[in-house]
Amino acid sequence: MSEKRKPSGFLLKQRAFLKLYLITLTEQERLYGLKLLDVLREEFQPFGYRPNHSEVYKALHDLIEDGILEQVKKKKEGMKYQEVVYYRFTEEGYKKAQLYKRQLKTELDRCEALIRKAIKDNFS
Repeated sequence: MSEKRKPSGFLLKQRAFLKLYLITLTEQERLYGLKLLDVLREEFQPFGYRPNHSEVYKALHDLIEDGILEQVKKKKEGMKYQEVVYYRFTEEGYKKAQLYKRQLKTELDRCEALIRKAIKDNFS
C-alpha cells in the first residue's frame, strides 16, 4: 500500500469509495462477502447507486493484498458442512485501515469542494 494516496484530479474512484465502506463495516462487525454487498446496496439505494458483486469483491481482495483484511472461514450457523468466509483486520491491518481512512477523508473533502463549486457556478 502506498504511503500517500495521490488524488485522481477529478472525483474519487469507485473502488476507493467501496474500500472505505468495507473498512468501516469491518470495524462495526464481522461480516461475510454477500452480507457486505447487501448492506452496501441497502445503504446507497436512496442515492441510485448499486455496487455490483465483482467490484465489492475486487475491493475486498485489494484490502487483503494491502494487508488490511484477512479471510476467516467459519461453519455457517446451523449447517454441518457449509462454510462462510468472514473478513477481519490483520494484526497490523487496523492501523493501516485508519491511515487509509484519513487519506480518503482528505480526498473526499476535495471532491466535495469540487462538486459544491460546480453547483454554485452552474445553478446559482
